[in-house]
Amino acid sequence: MIAAGAALAIANSPLADSYFHALHIEVVGLSIQHWINDALMAVFFLLVGLEIKREFLDGQLSTWPRRVLPGVAAAGGMIAPALIYVALNAGTPATLRGWAIPTATDIAFALGVLALLGRRVPVSLKIFLTALAIIDDLGAVAIIAAFYTADLSLTWLGVALLTIAVLAGLNRAGVERLPVYVALGAVLWFFVLKSGVHATLSGVALALTIPLRPSPGHPDDPASPLHILEHALQPWVAFAIVPIFGFASAGVALGEWALFAPVPMGIAAGLFFGKQIGVFLTTWVAVKLDWADCPEDATFMQVYGVSLLCGIGFTMSLFIGLLAFPTSPELQDAVKIGVLTGSTLSAIVGALVLRLAPGNLPTTASGGRT
Repeated sequence: MIAAGAALAIANSPLADSYFHALHIEVVGLSIQHWINDALMAVFFLLVGLEIKREFLDGQLSTWPRRVLPGVAAAGGMIAPALIYVALNAGTPATLRGWAIPTATDIAFALGVLALLGRRVPVSLKIFLTALAIIDDLGAVAIIAAFYTADLSLTWLGVALLTIAVLAGLNRAGVERLPVYVALGAVLWFFVLKSGVHATLSGVALALTIPLRPSPGHPDDPASPLHILEHALQPWVAFAIVPIFGFASAGVALGEWALFAPVPMGIAAGLFFGKQIGVFLTTWVAVKLDWADCPEDATFMQVYGVSLLCGIGFTMSLFIGLLAFPTSPELQDAVKIGVLTGSTLSAIVGALVLRLAPGNLPTTASGGRT
């Protein structure tokens, strides 16, 4: 948040020209902006991939009953924002490519708001939001792979797939030396970059090959290679990569774009209205049809508050926006306005709803109330 605020302040100050010029300085064949988007964010996606794998094999999404409620909520939370964006941009075909921008949820920001609310939010809702955001990230990765891939080089893609096969073979052979996987991962990143597939997807592919030994009762087993790498990356991603990306991506001259233009309005409305409608409505239907249980000790008003927080799309939404309009600085600025507006509204209103919403009293082991 501090990094994004600093970027906005500088972009609207006399230092604006220096800020934007610095992002385009080339270093070893790529601009600083490209190094951030293609290299640093590959590490971010590596951590996302590790979290997805751990949750599905050894965490909150390890069984189908646990996947139902966050799964349908995540699906609704991706479909509704996309439909709103498409409806508001139907008259401008050139901007329809940005339909996926408001479908993403920033797990770090959303959980950060929940953390600030403390005990007002039951633990079950924090687990629900985490699981929903993990599935949401999986959907975002699939969207990037399917819809935001440049012209493919079959030669480089073939070499990249061969590298992934080698990594998978090492996993099956029981090799657990992380330096071997990391070294091959760097090679994979280069191959994917040259192939035309977005380089960040190499991080997800590498993550899925990192060995994880399921450990019932000990989800943070320090001996598991996946846990070791995940814990090593978390502080770097949280305190370096995401702030650097935010600083490089959030800078926009506020006076140059009207919020009510199709792109920023589609994104802001998709995040604020689409996310809350999609997540809450599908959750309510799933509970009423007995497909899943409502999160323990949580009221529907609290679920609604969490649905609002799902509209915080900062990191992933900005990233998809850069992929959607790679050659249009004007539309990239529009994306930033929409993402910042929708995310800010979602955070403020979601926090207010959760702060004011009455909650259920937690159930004791004996069936009473405490």
